[in-house]
Amino acid sequence: MTRRVPVVSTLLVLLAVAAMVWLGVWQLQRMHWKEGLLALYSKNEQLPPIAFPAIAAGDDFLFRHATAMCLRPVSWSSEGGRSATGEVGWRHIARCVTGAEGPGLTVQLGLSKDTQWKPAWGGGAISGYIDYAPSHTPLIASIFAKAPPRQLMLVADQPLPGLMPNPEPDLASVPNNHFAYAIQWFLFAGVALLIYGLALRKRLRDGPKA
Repeated sequence: MTRRVPVVSTLLVLLAVAAMVWLGVWQLQRMHWKEGLLALYSKNEQLPPIAFPAIAAGDDFLFRHATAMCLRPVSWSSEGGRSATGEVGWRHIARCVTGAEGPGLTVQLGLSKDTQWKPAWGGGAISGYIDYAPSHTPLIASIFAKAPPRQLMLVADQPLPGLMPNPEPDLASVPNNHFAYAIQWFLFAGVALLIYGLALRKRLRDGPKA
């Protein structure tokens, strides 16, 4: 009596390997998509300013220079970050009213070393570039649930008096590590096949147990 190839186990392994290969291919597709976005963002830095947030909507406007009018700030928040000179500090971010029916405006107005810094700013015209506003969506929620589109904000060219200047647009802040992820998935698939192949060869070589 010879030991046969286990059908169920083999099917499960092949399905798992197929899923890993599919994930690797998907990551390669994401890599090309991200390369296109980075090329667009690089082009955005050279385009003339637009009105924000009236015209700019969506990720396609990231790093585009823009102008805005804050009628008055209605709330403030602070987030950790780095200044234009690389100093660590607190980013001071205002949420502004832009009109009776306007969409509102989020603007980063500079950084400080003092966590107790109190803004004394009543609003006005602002120019800068468009970037993502801070997001506090947990990573696990963004993976297993459909996360809403990330909010955009204006990073001011000129900080408020007493604040450190904001950093310049940085394409490196948009990661493109999909190729590494693809290689990992392909390696996982190859290792799974190798391990199962060795186990299957041993099973067939040893034959049935007494």
